[in-house]
Amino acid sequence: MQTHLSNPEIPVYSLEPNDSEGSRHFKMYHFNGQRPNLGDLLIPHRKDHYLVFFVRKGGQARQWIDMKPYVLQDNTLHFLAPGQLIVKEESAEITSVGLGFTPEFLSMHHHASLADLPLLRNPHDAHALAMNEEAIAFTEDLFAKIAAEDQHAGEWRHRMLIAYLSVLLTYLSRLYSEQHRATAISPERTLLKNFQSKVNEFFQEWHEVSDYAAMLHISAGHLSEVVKRQSGKPAIKHVHERITLEARRLLFHSDYSLKEIAFSLGFSDPSYFNRFFKRETGQTPSDYRIATRKMYQ
Repeated sequence: MQTHLSNPEIPVYSLEPNDSEGSRHFKMYHFNGQRPNLGDLLIPHRKDHYLVFFVRKGGQARQWIDMKPYVLQDNTLHFLAPGQLIVKEESAEITSVGLGFTPEFLSMHHHASLADLPLLRNPHDAHALAMNEEAIAFTEDLFAKIAAEDQHAGEWRHRMLIAYLSVLLTYLSRLYSEQHRATAISPERTLLKNFQSKVNEFFQEWHEVSDYAAMLHISAGHLSEVVKRQSGKPAIKHVHERITLEARRLLFHSDYSLKEIAFSLGFSDPSYFNRFFKRETGQTPSDYRIATRKMYQ
């Protein structure tokens, strides 16, 4: 499924459900010697979700992530965050298992804090982990458990999926930290991470880039330039996405009225919140609440 969330010239792909009953927020992937879709080769695109996948055999397939080249090496763990620019340069027969999940999936299950783990924050701009046999066995076992649970129906399915995902991301974050322990982080990357941390802390109170620039003791123009250069999207987009993520969580989990949710997120006018949410998601808050609750019944 293709949407246009940021730059209209660059397609943004959402998760495609496996069937009419599948989730648009979580999906397992399996490649057993297949080649990925050749139609994606040399086409710059973005994804609106996280990808974490273990490559048993990569066939030396080559791709670019945010203008950096990467080769799919055998026995490596690869990961991508929403919004990163991807270009697949070469295709090859790949044996891998992986999963995609949206920030909303984490938030719906009260695990939005998982996005702060090193693997997902990725302060070193690395997109692959070397894996020894112990790490391979642990990771493949968790992927197998997730795949088995993904086939189950019932109210416990999503709780089990998020529990396994939490263990997987925590384990991989430990590997990430160990492999990058001695690597310095650039000042610009540090500024991006500090900005994202401030947004996560104050998004309910402050909605303007100038507010965060003042907290970080720099000009709004400089902050905007660095954030855009480091993340590929404007600073205000980071603020809007965090507000939208919290709005989705409240619409799904709580019985607060739309007016109460609007006020809790710092909107003095509920009608403006309604317009804001529809602009960011394509749905009104009430339509989103109905659709997500129906999906997870």
